[in-house]
Amino acid sequence: MSEDSPVGTMATAPAGGNGIVKRILEEMGLVSLYASSRDVKLLCTQRFIRMFAYGISTLILVAYLDALQISKTEIGLFMTLTLVGDICISFILTLFADALGRKAILALGALLMTASGVIFALFGTYWILLIAAIIGVISPNGNEIGPFRAIEESIVAHLTDPRNRSDIYAWYSLFGLAGAACGFMVCGWVLQLLTETLKWDLIRSYRVVYLVYAAIGLLKLALTLFLSHAVESEKKQQQLARETNNETTPLLNGNAEIVPQRKRGLRALLPDISNESVSVVINLCLLFALDSFGSGLAPLSWITYYFKYKFDVEEGKLGSIFFVTQLLAAASMIVASSLAKRFGNVNTMIFTHFPSQIFRALIGVPNDVRLALLFCILNSSTQSMDTGPRSAFLATIILPGERTAVMGTVNVVKTTASSLGPIITGILVDHNLFWLCFVGSGSLKAIYDLGLLAFFKNKEKEKEREERLRIQRDEERRRDQANQAD
Repeated sequence: MSEDSPVGTMATAPAGGNGIVKRILEEMGLVSLYASSRDVKLLCTQRFIRMFAYGISTLILVAYLDALQISKTEIGLFMTLTLVGDICISFILTLFADALGRKAILALGALLMTASGVIFALFGTYWILLIAAIIGVISPNGNEIGPFRAIEESIVAHLTDPRNRSDIYAWYSLFGLAGAACGFMVCGWVLQLLTETLKWDLIRSYRVVYLVYAAIGLLKLALTLFLSHAVESEKKQQQLARETNNETTPLLNGNAEIVPQRKRGLRALLPDISNESVSVVINLCLLFALDSFGSGLAPLSWITYYFKYKFDVEEGKLGSIFFVTQLLAAASMIVASSLAKRFGNVNTMIFTHFPSQIFRALIGVPNDVRLALLFCILNSSTQSMDTGPRSAFLATIILPGERTAVMGTVNVVKTTASSLGPIITGILVDHNLFWLCFVGSGSLKAIYDLGLLAFFKNKEKEKEREERLRIQRDEERRRDQANQAD
């Protein structure tokens, strides 16, 4: 047994205290995270600060629009159109990201995020804010928006050994939830300081928060520029290598290799998707669309609004409540990573996600704030456990050269489905039927879990075997090339 393999390492670990500590760190995924590349650590840091920004925005978005005297139906339309804009922009950017450069697209996304924050801080007109939200990057539901996640997850899969992906994805997702949790709490208490201690009006206080949002976009841009060329796709790296070689290779070379004919124009930027992947992608898109539509009926921004205006929970306490729920969700991801190693990604996704949807459906039923909060906390404690295993599962069943485009397509489908929810929620809230949003959301997401079990229970093992064989062939080919070069 190889000493470098995780199994070999665990088997030879000493029986003393150091061995127990090492085993615990391995179970938590910290060994994999520590051994990951500098680029992976930078992506995790970016994820934290981006979700921190989304957290502060989500806590106040509906309240800000409401303070501008915009009706609930128009707020629902605003959120839906924001997601529609994200669909178009994210799809285009992720489709061409591998060809144009992943680093460049991430930098562009950070600039759009900054521009949106500045406009929200300076203007109060409905249509100006709507245009800024559609073209820029403003999360209306507390979830990922923009081209970031699909590109980053593709990079993580590219830079990480398949055996360690569930660990890295778990920590990548944990950093996101921890960032959102900190954003909720900081925003809540800062707002309470500005409005109650300094006696600022609500609109002015909200605009300060969006200036902070814009500044975070600039910080994310700076971190993006520190990424290395290793984050680029293999095709892009080969292109850069050819350009470098062309600069140093003599014009006359009798032994020059014959370069295969390349696609020209716009087609050169489009990724190649195999026929084998099409049916998998279609099934994934249908199931994720169902799940996302359910999420869209009760997004986090509407949940915060529900507790604020039904139970009159003040901003500081509201921020602390969702800080706790997000931390619980983040902690649950480490448990999910350990479960995925034993039971597989698909089983972990389903049997952790399904119970949380029952609690989600019950949030809007009680008239007692303590009972409603209990259901909310129970929902949060397990609803995100499927996030890391889901990313690892997608990376396994999708071919390496297709990951960015397929993950981008899946995210676009998810955003499209979730964009239908907020406008329905706005109408239901105007008719005092908020409880129906929670029931519908939990029910649809539970159906998604059952569908995932039916379609993909055995697919994961097949793809894992295929990927291991593909990695072995690639290593053998590199060794042969190295031997020939010698």
